[in-house]
Amino acid sequence: MPYPPTDARKQCDAYEITDSMPPPEESEVPLVPRRMEESYSEITLPFGSSSQLLEQLMEHLDSLAGSIAYKHMLGPATHTLGRIDERGFYIVTASVDRLDMLAPLCSSRDLRLSGQVIYTGRSSMEVAVKMEAFGNGRPEETVMLGRFSMVCRDAHTHRARKVNPLVCTTPEEKSLYQLGELVKQRRQEIAQISLSRVPPSSAEAAELHAMHIKYGQHIMENLKPDTGKDHAWMGDTILEKNLLMFPQERNVHQKVFGGYLMRLAHELGYTSASMFTRGHVKFLSLDGIAFKRPVPIGSILRLRSQILYTTSTPDYPIIVHVGVRASVVDVKTGSEEVTNHFRFTW
Repeated sequence: MPYPPTDARKQCDAYEITDSMPPPEESEVPLVPRRMEESYSEITLPFGSSSQLLEQLMEHLDSLAGSIAYKHMLGPATHTLGRIDERGFYIVTASVDRLDMLAPLCSSRDLRLSGQVIYTGRSSMEVAVKMEAFGNGRPEETVMLGRFSMVCRDAHTHRARKVNPLVCTTPEEKSLYQLGELVKQRRQEIAQISLSRVPPSSAEAAELHAMHIKYGQHIMENLKPDTGKDHAWMGDTILEKNLLMFPQERNVHQKVFGGYLMRLAHELGYTSASMFTRGHVKFLSLDGIAFKRPVPIGSILRLRSQILYTTSTPDYPIIVHVGVRASVVDVKTGSEEVTNHFRFTW
């Protein structure tokens, strides 16, 4: 453990849970506390010597996070996931909080992906991942840091299932645990102030009012004012892509692999940012992914990207924030069901 993404997604046989199978009693088996080092895993990608390994970095990152979470639950000596009925639980990616690019990627250098569980709640785990570049006669450097939120579910009831608690023994581990706890609290706070829950704040309302004063009259008259070459309407930045989901991209739960969805969204986000800026763009960060529901095999996936906001800093004259929404389309009715929200910065 961990396994390459193409293997990790298929470790479990297709398995259908039936009513005749008695659900395991969760209370019968005590949960063994784990140390952070017991879930540590790494993958080396020899890009420098094997150019055919290029692509699929998003898949590798998501697969690594899943492998780390399973390793925490099953123990450091585990080498296979086994059948879902034997272990009685499954783990899914709830969200990706951040992926920050710290240095440019170079195809002539090898990459090391590593990570470990840094925090556990009742049924959730915070997994920190790191991408390091080495070789080609240059010193090692960290090129990316990221955080995944994984949740454990009972294989029979599909309800939240307790995870093994985490034991912190060193000051570094305690600091990482506190970081994971803060990340979880921050995510919960952001969810509570979501626009779908509460109205805009006074500052947000003031900004909306200022935009209404500037452009509202033209909108009501169904006209688009001449904003000049340096401005664009958000509606004009929308790009869309429709794809059929094939079983080659399935995960252990026989749904579309989350890492594959991440790559598709990343590619469309890059296209949107490039067409908007009319030039080459550099990936700065993944600002968040919400996995709302799984994407079935054989479904039609609709990806829709849009420029959300632009700004600048002394280091980056143009910063573009791109949102990508993934939906499953019902071919009979044409209705859509949102499965994922992605946020990128270029």
